[in-house]
Parts: sequence; C-alpha cells; structure tokens
Amino acid sequence: MPNKNYTIPIFIPELACPFQCLYCDQRKISGKSGIPNEDEVIQIILAHLNTIPKQAHIELGFFGGNFTGIPKPEQEKYLKLVQAYLDSGVIQNIRCSTRPDYINHEVLQLLKQYRVGTIELGAQSMDDEVLRKSKRGHTVVDTLNAAKLIREYEINLGLQMMIGLPGDTKQKAILTARKIIEAGAENTRIYPTLVIKNTKLEEMYHQGSYKPLTMKEAVDWTADIYEIFEQSEVKVLRIGLHPSEGLLDGSDLVAGPFHPSFRELVLTEIWRKKLSDIKSGTDSITITVNPKELNYAVGYYASNKKMLSRKFNSVKFGINNNLANRDYELDYHR
Repeated sequence: MPNKNYTIPIFIPELACPFQCLYCDQRKISGKSGIPNEDEVIQIILAHLNTIPKQAHIELGFFGGNFTGIPKPEQEKYLKLVQAYLDSGVIQNIRCSTRPDYINHEVLQLLKQYRVGTIELGAQSMDDEVLRKSKRGHTVVDTLNAAKLIREYEINLGLQMMIGLPGDTKQKAILTARKIIEAGAENTRIYPTLVIKNTKLEEMYHQGSYKPLTMKEAVDWTADIYEIFEQSEVKVLRIGLHPSEGLLDGSDLVAGPFHPSFRELVLTEIWRKKLSDIKSGTDSITITVNPKELNYAVGYYASNKKMLSRKFNSVKFGINNNLANRDYELDYHR
C-alpha cells in the first residue's frame, strides 16, 4: 500500500497580490489573518510533524496568496526554512501557489534552486470574458504560457479552477477543465464561487448583478468536471473551500454553495447518476462496491439508498476489494 500524502499548509494571505479579484478575501477564506514569521513557520511544521505517521509522504505548501510576487528576499527566507527538512528527508517536497502572470525564468530559477517541486497556478477560468468580469488581471494566454514554462523547468504543475464566477456557464467550466488537462496539469482544485463579506462580489450580489450557483448546480457542475479530470488522470486535490471558522459559522459567508462536506456531495452525485439507471424487477437488491466507494455509493445521509428504496423493498450494499474504482455488481433477489 502506498504511503499516504500529507501537506503542511503555511498560509501567507494577500502578502503581495496587486489585484483585488471580485470574490477575494484570502484572510477570510483561509481563516488566517496574519503573516507568519520564521518562528511561527517552524512551530507550524513541528506541530504537524508530531501528528503525521512516520512513513507518510510529506510536503510543505505555501498557500493563501501570491507567493512569487513577494520580494525575492522574503521568498528565500521562507524557502530556506524548509531546506533542512528536505535534507533530512522528513519533508519530501515544497509546493507553492501563485498567479499565472507572476511566473518567469527568474522566478522559476529561484524556486528550482530551493527545490520547489510543485507550483499551483490560480487559473480560475480558461475563458477571457470570465477572467475580465472577475477582474483577475491576467488572461488565458498568461496561464498557458506560465504552465508551459513551469513544465520546461520540470516542476510539477497544478492548475486551480473556480466555477460560477461572473459570466461563467457550465459549458465554459467544462472547457476550462479540458484546457487545464491540455496544459499538462498533474493536479487541480475545484472551488465553487462564494460571496464573501466585504468583497466587490458582495456588492454585486446585493445589487442583483451577480447570482451565485445553487448548491444543486454547483454539485452537478463539479460532478461532471471531476469525472473529466479523473478520466485524464489529473488528480483532484480538493473540492470546495477549506471550512474556516468564518465560513462554518456563517459570519463571513453572504451567499453561495458552501458545504463542509462538499466533496462527499459531489461523489454522492456521481454515484447517483450511475445507480439511477438500475431498473426495478424484483423485491430486493444488493449492490457490491469497492470499500473505498461504499459511503459515496450509499450517499450523503444515505440519499442514494433512499432513492433506490423507491424501486425496491430492500436495498443492501456489500463490499468487494477486487472491484475497481466505481465498478459495481448487482444481485437481484426476492
């Protein structure tokens, strides 16, 4: 069994980002309001290492802002802190997130020097109209050029996307996913757009010029996009925003499809579409699945089981380790 992957997150919210995207307040989204100093970074690393299994594959991620936009000495300060952990083998990789228009040869030479193995770009959309309406400050071409350059430096590429931005449609979101695959991304994250307090998007929402996706729409879009990535072997690292305290208690959330178990809702929907094709014909049915898929097959709050219970008097689920992915076996009985 392969070792489990763990990422130690270091959040550096909006330290240098020159743009204020309509939807953005990184401090509220990440739940982090301050910029960590060197001692705090070390404390975060040690706290995580104390809880992670010894044989795990561990990486450190600089998230929450525009890492390659901060002054070079600041980048080096943070990167140098991790080098001893790389040398000892305790941490195996560094990843950072940044904007597509803050990638160039000089930036990549520095990151390569300090053994950054993965760069995640906030592509958000591969539609220029959506980017313009969201005031992203970069174009699709910027994203594609940055992705190409990162791959030339043999650094792993991640491309994050958002759904439901101003001007977005399901067709545009699916096209974004396909272009992310074509750009050579090895991993991605899918974030439904939320209306956060004190953002331009909140103004637009109250004015009636922006309408967020419903939960049903967000789950439906994401389910289709997830399968597109899965078929192309692009790993989906996260679905939905990390549930910070401000999002969980609603103090920062104005509107939009936030759910602390959004990933489970999406995977439940993928299974719902598969299982809805089952035809009734007997009183009872047993559906056997891979044990890793059992919870999603049964569904969030047993929603898929309840759906099938409208066709059958008895619905049972079993497990079989020999079944791959979402393959399943049916046993009709009376």
